[in-house]
Formats: sequence, structure tokens, C-alpha cells
Amino acid sequence: MRAIWKGAIAFGLVNVPVKVYSATEDHDISLHQVHNADGGRIRYQRRCEVCSEVVDYSDIEKAYEDDGRTVILTKEELKAIPAENSHEIEVVQFVPSDQLDPIMFEKSYYLEPDSKSPKAYMLLRRALEDTERVAVVQFALRDKTRLGALRIRDDVLMLQALLWADEVREAAFPALDTSIRISAQEREMSAALVESMASDFEPEQFTDDYQAQLRQLIEAKLEKGDALDTEETFGAEAEGGNGEVIDLMEALKRSLDKKRAGGAAAQGSSEDESAEDEPAEPAKRGGRSKTAGASKTSTASKTGTASKTGAASKSSTASKTGTATKTGTASKTSAAAKSGTASKTGTAAKSTAKTARKGA
Repeated sequence: MRAIWKGAIAFGLVNVPVKVYSATEDHDISLHQVHNADGGRIRYQRRCEVCSEVVDYSDIEKAYEDDGRTVILTKEELKAIPAENSHEIEVVQFVPSDQLDPIMFEKSYYLEPDSKSPKAYMLLRRALEDTERVAVVQFALRDKTRLGALRIRDDVLMLQALLWADEVREAAFPALDTSIRISAQEREMSAALVESMASDFEPEQFTDDYQAQLRQLIEAKLEKGDALDTEETFGAEAEGGNGEVIDLMEALKRSLDKKRAGGAAAQGSSEDESAEDEPAEPAKRGGRSKTAGASKTSTASKTGTASKTGAASKSSTASKTGTATKTGTASKTSAAAKSGTASKTGTAAKSTAKTARKGA
């Protein structure tokens, strides 16, 4: 990282020299404009409306217009403003962090100690930790006087620029003034939906889908050129909602059912993965089921029933939800299969039992 500004935090009579770094960066893919006919790069020129000449940036000044009158402000005049020349981050008060509305947060900056002895830096950090407060500060950066909040993030002092009070708009929406009745059942179901989606926030779990798909498009375009098929690249277009207005209770019910079904599917997938981790016994001849081991002491699966083709083990028990064989007798040597069904008729043939013993 490269420091964008140097200054000092004024903490009473304590001076804390710091370097300022941007704490965030833009991850968007950079695109530029071209002429669609020949691919030529589009360049913007600073052209004067009076003389029609292209003007160099060094010859450009800023101006303010009021009722047809224009006031030109030179670079030297702007630099003469006292606040612009200040390199001081002045602490004006310490406040509880919950008193800062997140809507006021703007750009964030890391502050690095800029002295041979960072003791003053550590002292200010410790004061914020001990008092559990945030320092409200004022500073000037990039031609603008700013309000800020000084807090701690991962043992580093962080400066967050804040919007001024008159920069936050008031939300005045007439629709919110209308009287709406919400039933107890609707509140209960919405609370249940919230609970079903409750989790700890982990930013790493989320990705910028648009940027990922944009990069996918660029790579496919580089590979295939004008022969690119976007449907082949991205697959069939996802179906969106049809705009149908449905009953609120029905929408809540469908949402809950969908979340519960998703949770059940995830649990089933987890159980399948656990089962796959268990070593599978190779299938042998003799009519053994592929999914059940031939054991004299094995019990029937909770959800399974005795295999149609295998006879039940000596000490195996009938499945809780399965159907016991009505007339057949269990053979002594074959295992109960997890996914089979108990034979409804007939007894295990002696030849089958011999074959099973041979296979075992």
C-alpha cells in the first residue's frame, strides 16, 4: 500500500504522527469505450467552448457560476484556504459507537504510526479500547474538510470519513404513513422465516457474481472471438418472477417450506457423504446385497427391509418400518440389505443357502 497523506492526530496536547492509507479498493474489471465500427479507442478532450481549442489540464481552473456571473478560483487561491493546508486530525469528542448511524459512513482509511516511537499511537488505541468509545474527529483531505470517526480494527487505528448531517437526506414517503394491520400469524411466520435464515455473517462466503461472469465472458470472447455463443457460455437464462401478486401469508408459507426443504436436502447430502466415507465391502457371489454386509449379528436397517434375494441373518431383526416376511423362513447365512424388501412368499431354497455359504 502507498500512503496518500501524512498528518498527526491531535489528542488533547498529545500529538500522534500518522500515515494515511486507503483501507478499501475497487475490484471491478476496468473497461474502456471504443468505436463499434472499427474498435478505435474513444478519448475525451477538454475543449474550450469559446475558442474551440483543446486545453491542457495545467491550464484549467475551477469556477463558480451564480445568476450568470462566473467567479474563477485559481489553484493558488484554493490552496490559500486555511483548512486546506491543515494536516491535523483533531479529536473533538469521544462518543459511544452505537450513536453513529451507519448511513453516515463514507470512505475508510488505515492509520500507521509515523514516528520512531509509536508510544503515543499505542496510548490512543488503548484509551479507545478501555473506554469502549469512538473518537469523533475533523480533518481536511483532497480539497474537502471532513468529519470522521476514529476507531480500532485488528489492532490498527482506522479513520472513517463521515457525511455531514446536511448531506443525509430525509426519507419522507407518504406510503409509510398509511395504517396497515399486520396479524399475529403473519408476524409469527415472518419471525420463523428470519430464524430459519439466521446465521453469523462471514463476508468471505459472498462473491460478486457480475464480475465473475464478466471475466468468464471476457475469457470466452478471447478464446472464441465473434463466434461466441452467450447461451453456451452461461447456460440457459434463469427464469425470473412473473410479477404475480400473491397472498402475503402464502408467500411466507412457501418461503418457509422452501427453506425447510433446502435444509433437509443439505442434511441428507451430509449423511450420504458420511456413508461414503465408510469402507465398502466388495460384493461377493452368493446373492449378497451390494449395500449390506453379511454378518451373523447385523441388524436390519431402520428404513430398510430384508432383501428379496437374500435371506435374513441368524440374529438380524426386522426393520422398524419394513415388512416382515409373511410366510418365508429366514436363511441362516445371508445379511439383511438396507434397501431391500422382505420376501413375501416362499422359503429360502437350500441351494441358495449353500451358494451363500460358498460366497461367504
